[in-house]
Amino acid sequence: MAALHAPGAPELPATNAASSRLAEPAAALAKAGPVTHPYAPYYCEENVWQLCDHPRIDGHPRAVIVLSNAERRMAILHQRASPDPQLPVFWDYHVVLATRRAAGWAVWDPDCTLGMPVVLPRYLEQCLAYPAGWPAPYTARARVVEASRYQAVLATDRSHMRDPAGQLRAPAPPWGPIGEGSNLMRFVQLDEPFEGEVVELSALPDALARLERDA
Repeated sequence: MAALHAPGAPELPATNAASSRLAEPAAALAKAGPVTHPYAPYYCEENVWQLCDHPRIDGHPRAVIVLSNAERRMAILHQRASPDPQLPVFWDYHVVLATRRAAGWAVWDPDCTLGMPVVLPRYLEQCLAYPAGWPAPYTARARVVEASRYQAVLATDRSHMRDPAGQLRAPAPPWGPIGEGSNLMRFVQLDEPFEGEVVELSALPDALARLERDA
């Protein structure tokens, strides 16, 4: 399916189901090139947990952004898992890191082919099609959590990555599970109160400003 770049809200051709987190070919990941930080494909929540401690980020205001929607079917462009950066990937959720520098907030997305970091307005426009927007079923919302709080609270035993037979759908990261048990889906369930603040994409800059002010 193709993402349209015509004026106004882009339209997606009809499809029976969203691409799963594992539907994109592994060749696309290889073509996207190496990364220089702890990284495991399809484990974005853990990649960002690790990235929070990266030396280039130390000392800057940091926020973790959990992207999803009620349908668990959000569209996003410029992802390593896509065979073409102009073709959207449909994730049930996606997790990125934002840092505040002199030029403003920027996004660190280990799965993004635009590099890291990407200034927030560019990431919103080129990856999440904001403000033009995807059709409603594919538009993301955001949970904004202070990064050290995310690191302290997140627990994932990777059970969400197991099939009915108990087998992992993608190879596990080389590091051990984070925390005990799993509360990952509580971060993803944006309609349920949990950590941080849940906002529409239009309100994301203000939410980040509040987080920095209240830190």
